[in-house]
Amino acid sequence: MSLRHLPNLLCVLRILMVYPVAHWILQERYADVMLLFAVAASTDGLDGFLAKRFGWTSKLGKFLDPLADKLLLLTVFICLSVNGDVPWLLTGLVLLRDLVITFGAITYKLLFGPVNGDPTIASKINTLAQIVYCLAVVAAAAYQWPPQWAVLTLGAFVLFSTCVSGIDYTLIYVRRAQAVVRERSPQRH
Repeated sequence: MSLRHLPNLLCVLRILMVYPVAHWILQERYADVMLLFAVAASTDGLDGFLAKRFGWTSKLGKFLDPLADKLLLLTVFICLSVNGDVPWLLTGLVLLRDLVITFGAITYKLLFGPVNGDPTIASKINTLAQIVYCLAVVAAAAYQWPPQWAVLTLGAFVLFSTCVSGIDYTLIYVRRAQAVVRERSPQRH
């Protein structure tokens, strides 16, 4: 096996961590979740670094990386909501944003052509905010730190960044669709 496949293997490892993370959250084993979440976050950073640094990108990796991220984050949000640690409204909004982006991309591909799957700055900020918030919620449950006001502030920022990111993606694809329609329509003179 070539080292070239290491980023994809790290993504698969992250996907495999989803079940134990979910199981341990539901069992309220928050200290264990912190450890697994730290490993998952480090595999995410490492696979991205290796893919960019050594040019080990692939079509599979471009699919696996966001899938692993979303699967892990959405599972954590849902499980934390089941336990009463995260408001269902926030989890629903995070899920709704991802569904809008996914169905928007599928619709765009079917009607207009290839989708540029590169994440936007707003999306990167949102993903980071979601990770930090989930870590803070789990840390507060495990170690009573950070304080509740900090967790609430992070949650408010996740709410804001999720809305901004969802609107950003929607506007991007609406503009792209309008440009394709203009290119396809016959010129009027």
